[in-house]
Amino acid sequence: MSTTLTDRRRTAPAPGTTPGNAVAPPRRTAWIPTLVLLLGAVYCLIPILWVVMASTKSSGELFTTFTFAPGSGLLDNLAELSHYRDGVYWQWMANSALYAGVGALLSAALSGVTGYALAKYRFRGRTAIFNILLAGVLMPPITLAVPQYLLMAQAGLADSYWSVLLPSIVSPYGIYLARIYAAAAIPDEVVEAARVDGAKEFRLFRSVALPMMVPGLVTVFLFQFVAIWNNFLLPYIMLGDDHKFPVTVGLYSLLQQGANAPALYTLVITGALLSVIPLILLFVGLQRFWRIDLLSGAVKS
Repeated sequence: MSTTLTDRRRTAPAPGTTPGNAVAPPRRTAWIPTLVLLLGAVYCLIPILWVVMASTKSSGELFTTFTFAPGSGLLDNLAELSHYRDGVYWQWMANSALYAGVGALLSAALSGVTGYALAKYRFRGRTAIFNILLAGVLMPPITLAVPQYLLMAQAGLADSYWSVLLPSIVSPYGIYLARIYAAAAIPDEVVEAARVDGAKEFRLFRSVALPMMVPGLVTVFLFQFVAIWNNFLLPYIMLGDDHKFPVTVGLYSLLQQGANAPALYTLVITGALLSVIPLILLFVGLQRFWRIDLLSGAVKS
């Protein structure tokens, strides 16, 4: 015996009640976590707002006007920064792009090959190697800076571009991420099917595994790029020629000179603002890889 639409409406529970005529508990608003997140966002955004506002002020306005009030010297600051020591700031930016771009690219490639091998091959000592990598993730980079400098000095590579590039290629955290991603994203059945079809190991990695690992490798590239771009201690120890400085060490040297010439403070602040722009563009440009991965995961599920 079928029920009509009217009967269904009569038997349906009223809004706010349960089928047993019990009143449903009111929905609690998660205002405490929201407030904590808002406070965290304000805490992170205030320094950025200060840098943006301070970069628009002249040296006379920097210490005399309200902190978050805009100034009128942004264009003058950009011109002075570009002409300072024949444009050494842009040399620092180019050096940072070289260190971060090449270092992150090679690090992502090495992490992809190593992570795939640790995830899909069974060999003696695999667990021990992975545990050593985990220990490397937990080790602070500052403890390795001085030993790395001694090694580079003995190899005759100190105060060269290689002294900053070579230590940046090996990333234990990147290998760890690549290993976890390869284990989850590459089914063993696909690998075995490719081997049955006669694919060699290098072709299997290049044609089958690598396309599946692209979103994970993009993440490794992004993390390593940001880490190298923001790295200060390693190039500070390795380099002596200021024309090879990255932007972090260059701005620090400029800030040290500002103790005797306060007019340089505006150049430091303007340079700090410009140094953030490439990272923002990189995040925006690489978002499509994560969107593709999320969409493909939704289709698979």
